[in-house]
Order: sequence, then structure tokens, then C-alpha cells
Amino acid sequence: MSTDISQDASPEAARARATRASIAARFERLPLSRWHVTVRLIVGVVTFFEAFDQLLIAYALPELRREWHLTTGDATAVLTVGSVGMLIGALLSGRLADRFGRVRVITYCVAASGAVSLALTACTSPTPFLALRFVQGLAIGGEVPVAAAFISEITRSFKRGRFVLLYELVFPAGLTIGALAAAWVVPAAGWRAMFAIAAVPGLLAFLVQRKVPESPRWLADRGRLTEAETVMAGIEAKVSAATGEPLPPLGTPETVPAPSMSTNPVPSGMRGLFTGRYRRRTIVVGAIWFTGYFVNYGITSWLPSIYEDEYGLTLSDALLYSTVTSVAGLLGCLVVALTVDVLGRRKIIAIFLGGAAALLLTLAALGAHTPAQVLIWTSLSAVGFFGANICLYLYTPELYPTRMRALGCSVGGAVNRLGVILGPILVGTVYAAGDGVAPVFVMLGAVALVGAVVAGAFAEETANRPLEEISP
Repeated sequence: MSTDISQDASPEAARARATRASIAARFERLPLSRWHVTVRLIVGVVTFFEAFDQLLIAYALPELRREWHLTTGDATAVLTVGSVGMLIGALLSGRLADRFGRVRVITYCVAASGAVSLALTACTSPTPFLALRFVQGLAIGGEVPVAAAFISEITRSFKRGRFVLLYELVFPAGLTIGALAAAWVVPAAGWRAMFAIAAVPGLLAFLVQRKVPESPRWLADRGRLTEAETVMAGIEAKVSAATGEPLPPLGTPETVPAPSMSTNPVPSGMRGLFTGRYRRRTIVVGAIWFTGYFVNYGITSWLPSIYEDEYGLTLSDALLYSTVTSVAGLLGCLVVALTVDVLGRRKIIAIFLGGAAALLLTLAALGAHTPAQVLIWTSLSAVGFFGANICLYLYTPELYPTRMRALGCSVGGAVNRLGVILGPILVGTVYAAGDGVAPVFVMLGAVALVGAVVAGAFAEETANRPLEEISP
């Protein structure tokens, strides 16, 4: 268990502080290389399939409703039970990753998720399906925020936004490709075939364990100083080999100076998230997580069913229309990845969520009378809310120090699960009232607007600053 040594004058404490500062500075001098890309790719593929698994339920739902004769309440439970698991998994994984390591938690989560996907194919009634989706939610909710914390910790501050978000693109890409695959596979082979496909990536757990090193920042923070130095030296050797050049020396103009380390004791754990500067950060980023994902999943979870029930589209057409919206969201994520280091995190989130709000409210004002109208306006709004949401995976790890970075990310992940749970529930409730779909888009637009205002007025900018400077 780590201890606060910021006021300890012992030689061991001095060495620990020096090691932390050294590792931070050594990461700052590392040029982006094939090593970074390889690690990003391995962890990214894992995250890709977690996203793939997460979205499958929306595309399986129309068939599940017919096969098991689900009521609207049953369908809502099927949609949201995995999100309840993700909420709990996110909270648990943050504590575990801050205590036992980022890579170990990622490995166990992806293995569990793959195994549960396979078990889901054998379900013949709602009860075991709900239980397994809850367990799978624990795994998916645990992997995603910890992976975000890990990728941030192995990246230097210069253009960190672009590097991290090009990794994070794998999540909406997983959602999009999952949608494309489901639109073809579910009508042709049934929902079980999709969950069978989603089980295969569980084998990636072995690759993660063998090829991805533990975060040196985390190792140093836990007092495992020799191991941290060894892992850091190994990373430097691989980067140097990948670039074919020696690394720039520390302290030269080509590097960012090592950030100063805090000399004041700061609580860690859950209490630390609500102490000092971190209290405001936690409240603000939590509000943005909630609003962004309330809108995201309020729309994407119900679109296939709305297209079928409200406009009479076939299952294939309903899934195809919903897929277009996901593809548009992926394009929004790419735009954010390429501009976030220039515009900054605060402006990106405020502009993109604000744009989504305006588009959804416009759709409601037009009346949402045709499926084409819904397709166009929801797809344009998806550019906004997908883009804002992906930025949170970059922004949140920057707001917390190593000692509680994974926990901070996991709390953000848990709050977004609240949005993911409540979004579909409230959309289902408003839609079931029988007043059409326009009130649904009024509600979603208003929630997006709240998120945009919170980001624009209260979020702190973190672009191109070393992690230890932002969060001592």
C-alpha cells in the first residue's frame, strides 16, 4: 500500500521523489515511435472489442423482444443491466488498478468479457441473459477507464491529445464496426452469432500480459523504485531502437523540464478526489460525463426500435439507419482527435456538446415526422456528442495524479454509466407516453446543453502540459 512521503526527509523518501520526477522527465523526452504505436495498438484492440461487446445489445434487442416476448420494461432492463455492471466495474477497477497495477486489471477484464460473451450464446431465457450481461458489464466497465489512464501515463505532454485520442478512436470504431457487423449478421444469422464473434477477442488477454509493460509512473508511485527504473530503461531502449537514434539528453531544449513535485501531503483514494483542487475537477468532469453519455445512449439504444415502431422500417433498414448515425459519430471523434491540441479540451467539449444540443432541439422543432429527418439530424448531432465524449477519455486522466488517476477515471466511468442507464430509461419512458418522438429529442437536447454550459464555464484547460504539472 502506497504512503504519502512528500514531507518525509529520509533518504528513501528523497530517492522516491527523485525517481518520480526522473520518470516524468524521461517520458517527456521520448519521441513518439513504433513502440508507442505498438502498445497503443495492443491496448486499443482490446478496447475496440469491449466497445464492440457493449453495443451489441442495442442491435440484438429487436430479435430478443420477439423471441422472448419482452415488454417495454423488460427491454429496458435488457438494455440497462450491462450498464449497471459497468458502473460497479468502473468503481471497483479504479481502486484495483491504483493498488495492483493497470496492466493486470486490463488483462483480467478482457478475459472475463470474452468468456461471458461465449456464455451468452447459450441463453434461452431473459434471466440468465440478464445475469451474464451484468457480469460482462463489470468487465467492460473495468477495462475502459483503466486503459485510458494507462495510455495517458506512457505519453509525453506535447501533442498528447492527438496521440491519446487516436488510440481512443478504437472505442467509437468498435461501436461503428459492431453496428455494421450487427446490421448484416443479426438478420442473417441471429443475435447469438454476434455474441459468439465477440467472444474471440478474449484471447487477447494473453497478448496484453506478455507485450505491454506496467506503467513506470505507477510503479514509482507504489514505491517499487527499482522495478520502475528497469521498466523505464526498457521502454527507452525500445524507443531508441525504433527511431534508430539516441534519445535526447535530459535537460536540453529538446525536452520539457521535469515538473516540480508537490511538497504538501494530499489525500488519495476517494477522499482525495473531493479534496482541494480535485473537488471542482471531479464535480465538473462528472457532470460532463453524465450529460454526454445520457444523450449518447439515450439516442443510440433506442434508434433501431424507434425506426421499426414509429416509422415501420424493416429490421434491416432500422439497423442500417442506426449505423449511419454511429458512422457520423466516428467522424466527429476523428475531427476532435486532430484538433484537440490546438483548440484545447474545454473548448472542444463545450462546442461539440453545444452543437449537438442545437441540432437535437432543431429536430424536435421540425417534428421528426419522417425517418429521413431523424436520420439526418441525429447523425449530425452524433458528430457532436461522440466527439465530446471521446475527449473525456483524454481529459479525465489529465486531471488526477498517479496515486489516484485510475480511480478518477473509474469514477468518471461510473458517472457516465449513470447517464447510460438513465438515458435509455427516460427515453423509453417519454417515448412510451405516446406523444411521438419529438419530446424525446427536446429532453436529449436540453441535457446536452447543460453539459456544454458546464464545460464552457467551469472546465480547466490541460492541453500540452505535463501530467505532474497539472496534477501534483
